Parts: sequence; structure tokens; C-alpha cells
Amino acid sequence: MSEFSLKHPGINLGANDPEAHEAAEEVVFGFWVFLMSDLILFSLLFATFVTMIDATAGGPGGKELFDPRSVAAETGVLLASSFTFGMASIAMKYRSNRGVLLLWLAVTLLLGLTFLGLELHDFISMIGKGAGPDRSGFLSAFFALVGMHGLHVTAGSIWIVVMMVQTLVFGLSADVKIRILRLGLFWHFLDIIWVGIFSVVYLRALA
Repeated sequence: MSEFSLKHPGINLGANDPEAHEAAEEVVFGFWVFLMSDLILFSLLFATFVTMIDATAGGPGGKELFDPRSVAAETGVLLASSFTFGMASIAMKYRSNRGVLLLWLAVTLLLGLTFLGLELHDFISMIGKGAGPDRSGFLSAFFALVGMHGLHVTAGSIWIVVMMVQTLVFGLSADVKIRILRLGLFWHFLDIIWVGIFSVVYLRALA
């Protein structure tokens, strides 16, 4: 049995970097445990939202408030950022090319910030119409769920900046690669959560 036969979910460095591959096993597993705890948080927020869908207190619902063009743009941008992060991971694994890695990370960051800008615009527009989180149970649950995801994207964007700086300062060391592996799992996890938000929150209201 090869020493690289053990695999963990996510990209595996394998024979391309044996030291980082071996060191990643335990660390990446621990990060998966963290992601599953985060999934519990989002599950509770989804459950709360579903129970509050009709609790509009006579106010507007999703059909009146959500802009399908903005939702489509947010979804496209965030899914595209998952692709660009995948390209960054490939550059790190197969090419160990710091310049290409940094380029793809920068594109991912730009897409993440674009998503946040679109989402913030939606929030401001809704609040301007009197549809803030204090208007109804439905809107409280909406802002809690979608806002929590937005906070996670913000944290992920800051993490990307930190990793770009560390890549410039330390190069593609084993520690830096393992941190980027975990960042990749976190970023793709946020895309999966957004697919759930798009389906449960927006698609249902706009269908």
C-alpha cells in the first residue's frame, strides 16, 4: 500500500508534496469537524426561517421584496468564485506556482466582494422600503439566515487576503498549503449553503 493511499475529503497534495500531505490528514479532519458544527448553526437558521415564512405580520413577503436579477447575479458570482478557487488549488497542487495561485486567489476575492456588495445593496434597499428585520418574524429570520452567510463570506474574504500575504511572505510552505486547503473547504462550504438559501429562500418565493 502506497504511503499516499490515505485520502481526506478535498484536494489531496499526495506525491506532489509528501510532507504537506501527511501533515494535512489530522488538521483537515479537525477542520471538517468545525464545518459540521457550522452546518448545525445554519440548519437551525434554515429551520427557523421555514417556520417563519408566513409570519409576515401583514407586511411584504419574499415575492414583493426579492429582485430576481440581483439574486441571479449573486448566485452566478458566488458559484464562479468556487471555480476560481478550484483553479487556485490546482495551481498550488500541480504547479506550485505562487504567481498563478495569487492571481486566482485575487479573482476569487474580487468575486466574493462583488457578492457582498450585491447582497448589501439588497439589504439597504429592503430596509429603505420599511422591510427591516424588526418588521416581521419572516424578515427577522431572513436577515438572520442570509446575514449569517454574508458574515461567513466576509470572514472568508479576509482569510483570502491573509493567505495571499502569507504566500508572498513565506512562499508555498507546507503550513501555507494546509491553510489554503482549509480555506478551500470553507469557501466551497459557503457555496453549498448558498445553494440551499437560493432554493429555500429565493426560489420558493419567486417561483
